[in-house]
Amino acid sequence: MNDTAERGPRQRRTRADALRNREQILRSAVDLIIEQGPTAPMDQIARRAKVGIATLYRHFPDRSVLLRQVALDMLRQNSEEAATALAEEADAFAAMTRYMHDSIDLRIGVVMPVLVDRIAMDDELLAARKESRDAVHALVSAAHREGSLRLDVTSGDISLLIIRFTPPLPGAMDPEANHLLSHRHLELLLDGLVRVMFDQELPGPAMSVDDLTGIPPGPGPGYAGMTAQLRAKDRGRCRPTAAS
Repeated sequence: MNDTAERGPRQRRTRADALRNREQILRSAVDLIIEQGPTAPMDQIARRAKVGIATLYRHFPDRSVLLRQVALDMLRQNSEEAATALAEEADAFAAMTRYMHDSIDLRIGVVMPVLVDRIAMDDELLAARKESRDAVHALVSAAHREGSLRLDVTSGDISLLIIRFTPPLPGAMDPEANHLLSHRHLELLLDGLVRVMFDQELPGPAMSVDDLTGIPPGPGPGYAGMTAQLRAKDRGRCRPTAAS
């Protein structure tokens, strides 16, 4: 096989590796923004992504470029998830519920608020933000039209609720346990404040007062035991659908 024939597969592998490295860097950046804030050291982001620091800077020449891309990707994915939920779910309230859970998984509610003052909102970012807001507004409007959502609930309310539910709780709670509780408490809000009650089991662990008081003040020996207990109590995640 000549060099020209070999070059095609080799170039495709190189592009695939570069794309994978880029995605790993962005995921790691999100993790460390949540853990340490937007000033998390670039070398720690590279280590978390399992790439060399030179690879990180080849994709993102400086911190501002990296943070901008994190924000742009989040806004675009948020728009896509809202539109997909509305297109695929049987009713608008189910679509809104799915979107809110997906947004917690995306972690947009904890990342975007800390990036707002760190990035310049250029035309591309402004367009992505508008598309994201329009997609959420379409969800809320559809739920209003079908009568499943209170008319005084706005798309801004939905976005602010996601921001309130996403950040980690204070103290030394395991991130996975915190994540499960975010989904559980979102369902409590939706069932208790927005729609009629359904016989649906709440997702995430049902924490007792003893569980809460047993959370250690900081990482230590009791941390793993608490996490194992919460995982054992977790009954899984459910997404109830609204009546039409």
